[in-house]
Amino acid sequence: MLPLIFLLLSVILVAVFYNRLPFQVAYHFQSDGSADRWFVRNWVVLWALLPQFLLTLGAIVVTWVISIMAARFLEPESALVKPQRIMLIMGNMVAIPQLILDFAMLDIFSYNLFQTHLRPSVLVFALVVMVVGGIILGAFFVQTMRQVWKGK
Repeated sequence: MLPLIFLLLSVILVAVFYNRLPFQVAYHFQSDGSADRWFVRNWVVLWALLPQFLLTLGAIVVTWVISIMAARFLEPESALVKPQRIMLIMGNMVAIPQLILDFAMLDIFSYNLFQTHLRPSVLVFALVVMVVGGIILGAFFVQTMRQVWKGK
């Protein structure tokens, strides 16, 4: 569900801000925050949405493949780790880069509309999201390993 939510959020952000963006959109910035590369608005929007669509499609395919493999090769009653749990983790894992991409897109829109960057910076936001995501994934991993050890 998270990849679909972040895809929907991206589409909503583009729909809200598209007409307000200038024809030439700054998308790359120097270390001081000033723009040094511009692109046509349509291309910026395409490159903002395309990764979101691909990541969501990837999450759907991974979840679908895991469900087929689990149905074919696992007996749900005897499985030490439930296939639904694996699908939950694997299907939602791509939400981490999607969230970072949404924030970066919002920062680009903010700069082009208001000449200001979001706080925290995209780099700091990405690091925080990756650390929190790593902690959550680590907790799931530890909990799953406990289930496996108890099953033996």
